[in-house]
Formats: sequence, structure tokens, C-alpha cells
Amino acid sequence: MAAIGVHFGYTCACVAVFKDGRADVVANDAGDRVTPAVVAYRENEQIVGIAAKQGRIRNATNTVVKVKQILGRRYDDPDAQTHREETKCIVVSKGDLPKYEIDTGETTKYVSPEDVAKLIFHKMKETAQSALGSDVNDVVITVPFEFGEMQKKALRQAADSAGFNVLRLIHEPSAALLAYGVGQDSQLGKSHVLVYKLGGTSLSVTILEVNSGMYRVVATQTDHSTGGESFTHELAKHLAAEFKKTYKLDVTDNPRAMLKLMNGADLAKHTMSTLGSANCFVDSLYDGMDFECNVSRARFELICTGLFNKSIQPVKNLLEQVNLSTSDINKIMSKVVLCGGSARIPKLQQMIRDLFPDVELLNSIPPDEVIPVGAAMQAGILVGKESMALGEDSITIDCCASDITVKEVDDSGTEVFTILFPTGTPLPARRHHSLQGPGSLSSVSLELYQAQRAIAQIVLRDLEPKEDVHDIVTILTMKRDGSLHVTCTEQSSGRSEAITIETAAAAS
Repeated sequence: MAAIGVHFGYTCACVAVFKDGRADVVANDAGDRVTPAVVAYRENEQIVGIAAKQGRIRNATNTVVKVKQILGRRYDDPDAQTHREETKCIVVSKGDLPKYEIDTGETTKYVSPEDVAKLIFHKMKETAQSALGSDVNDVVITVPFEFGEMQKKALRQAADSAGFNVLRLIHEPSAALLAYGVGQDSQLGKSHVLVYKLGGTSLSVTILEVNSGMYRVVATQTDHSTGGESFTHELAKHLAAEFKKTYKLDVTDNPRAMLKLMNGADLAKHTMSTLGSANCFVDSLYDGMDFECNVSRARFELICTGLFNKSIQPVKNLLEQVNLSTSDINKIMSKVVLCGGSARIPKLQQMIRDLFPDVELLNSIPPDEVIPVGAAMQAGILVGKESMALGEDSITIDCCASDITVKEVDDSGTEVFTILFPTGTPLPARRHHSLQGPGSLSSVSLELYQAQRAIAQIVLRDLEPKEDVHDIVTILTMKRDGSLHVTCTEQSSGRSEAITIETAAAAS
């Protein structure tokens, strides 16, 4: 069985396929494993990916970038207004919804963000099916935590219209853990994992608790002012300063020249993730003059010193939020997972290692490929109908949110509480509980508690007197939706009572 995982980011999209028990990212028709989430409109065609990004210099007003920022939002939404101000493509209001105004030469047409997203999803679908050599439509798509229901709905609709069968939307940190199989090799005990994601336009840090193969978000923090593009901007400004030093010309007020420098800086930034320096060449940067500049990794790190410090601050803020110091984290944190294209930067990885010297840093999978790989693995699980499916749904309902306990009274009259379903118990789950009472008892009462609150009482009445003791067996079954079914049976007579609690412990 084959299935597809897609990560639709703000600046890039990436697709992985699950086949023969493993998940792998596949390259597009240009040979790139990551595709720019850019769509360019021309008179009779739409172009998606690297060609659209490179052609933006000459076709900026008809090229849509960062559509995810506006997807599923109303025109008056603050995020939509921020997107409208930043993009070169004109955004107008149509029925209180934002649409891109595209000038095709002869006519003007209005394109919804969902239609743009549909083209990007279609590109991902073509890429995956080309690699698989067959029509496979089942997909799992990742979403950030801050996505609301309207954004999720719009994303799903765009994927549906592209021909995908959306199995599930899962959160990006969950996908990252799935890619490394975190928590899947051990069914016992709790551990904590920090997921650090530095994407194109945002930085998010999430602490998750892993318990018996299930994931629970402890805390998360997102900074939309820091992303990979921030580093590209700083490098482009440096290149502009070098051009001014050489030719005595300032290009910072020339949008077309700065777009060219941004493209060159972006390529150089990626090169310096693996090499010690990068040569940046821009053809006809200004007034017919070519520009060439060599940038060392050390120079790049010096230029972006402030950004590196800013990229680590959310980690410290999150630790303060959950009242943990870095030394505490080194004791309880089992792993740190890196994801997002800019998490490739060696300096950033070293700073995270310095922050968590005793914690295993997981970066063997390229950070910009981790999330789609995890999504593809989730898709493979769902298509294969295996149990313990993880992801967005597992965070909300697939584990017990708080302890479920039973209260008994011992021979001395002291109340004794026994935990039957600890917090984080994977659902569905079943427990057997045995108790004994004097043969003279004519009834037995069993009380159930969620945390400190009584939620149910089951009474077994009309018990026949016995010379020895009554053996009572209680079977408790909790379903994925948090409902709890309880059956209480006296073994010798077979007398039993049963109750169902509809919402005993849905997870948080």
C-alpha cells in the first residue's frame, strides 16, 4: 500500500511517499526535493515552483507568494491585511473575502487563495505520482498549531480540489516525532521532547510529552518575526553594501535589483549550510552591471549575529513558561528534534547543542524533509489500518486526559484510591479490577473518580449471603472518544451491573 505526506509551508512545499514500509521525500521535475510555494500567472498558463520564483523579478505583480498567510481568512483579518501590504500581487476584497487581482494582459481575473493552494497541491500530487508510477491519492497534510478551523478547512478543500483524498491533518511537531519514530519503540514511561522548527517566515518551539507511544503538547511558542527569510534579508543587505562599496551605487531603493540580490543571497545561504563559503553572482544587477561576491560562513554568521540570538530566545522563553531551567531540561528531556529548512544552518545547530549539551539532537533527516516524512508515515499507518494512529486527532482524543481512579474502603475503614487509567493512557484501553468483601454483605458500591471529582457510582445489590467472601470483578473499557463502560460482576452468582459514562476523560 502506498500513501502520500505533504508539508505545505509558507515559503516551500515538500512531498514524501510511503511505500514498502518506508517514507521518502521525492524530487520534483526540476530535480529539487523542496518546491517553492510560489505560483506565477501568465496569459495562458500558471507556473508553480522554482520557475515561478525566479521569474518573479519580471512578473512580480502576477506572482503569488506566501499564500498560506491568507488562506482561510477574511479580507479584514489582521493577518490578511499584513499579507496584502507585504505582497507585490494586488489583493482586493470580493464578498468580504480576499482575492488576488491578476492582470493577464487582455483581461483582469480574480483568484482566491484556495485556488492558488490547489495549484501547489496539484504540483505535489504530480510529483508523488510520478515517483510512484501510479495514481495514489491518499494523503496526510501537516498544519501548524496556530491554524484555526477556517484555515484547516480551506487547506483541506484546496487539497480535495487538487484530487487528493485527505486522510487526516496532523500537527507539524507530531509529524516530526513520527519521522524519527520517537516514542514508538517503547511502550512504557514518560519522556519529553523539544521540537525546534525554523521555517521560511516563522520560528516555533514546542515541548511534547511522549507517553506509551502517544504525544501530548506541554507548551508551544511561535515567533512570526523570525524565519529563514530574515537571514536572507540580512545577507542581501550585506551584498547591497558590497555593491555600493565597489560601484558607488545604492540599489536598496530598487525593488528589482533587491529581488535579484534576495535570490542570490538565498542560494548562497543554502550553499553555506554545507560549505565554508559561497560565491554569489548576479547577472545585470543594476544598469547592465554584473555583480559577484564571495561570502564566507564566518562572515555570514557575523552578519546575522542578532538573528541567531533572536532564534534561541523563544526556547528560553518557553522553558520559563513551563518553569524549567536548561539544567532541568537536560535531566527530563530525552531528545531535541530539528525541522524547517533554516534549521540546517550549522551555527544554529551548534547553539542548540550548547543549550542542551546532554540531550540527543536529532537531525539525521534533512530538517526541511522531516515533517513530510512524518506525514507520509502517518498516511501509511492509516492506509494500512494499523492501530495507534498519531497526529492531530491523537493530541485531542486518543489518550486519557486525567487519572481515572476507583475508591475502596479497607478493613480499617480507610478510603483507598487506586489509579486504573493514568493520565496519558492510550485509548482505547481496558482494565480489570478485583476486590473482595465479607460474605455477609448484601450490596457492594464502587465509586469512580476523575482526578479529585466523583464521576460515577455503580452498586451491585441483592447479593446472596456467603460463608466466605464475595469476589467482585470490575471490567472498565474506555473508548477513543473518552466514554467509559463499566461492568461489575460477583463471580460465584454471576450477578452483574453495568453503566456507561459518555464523556469520562476526553484528552486535552
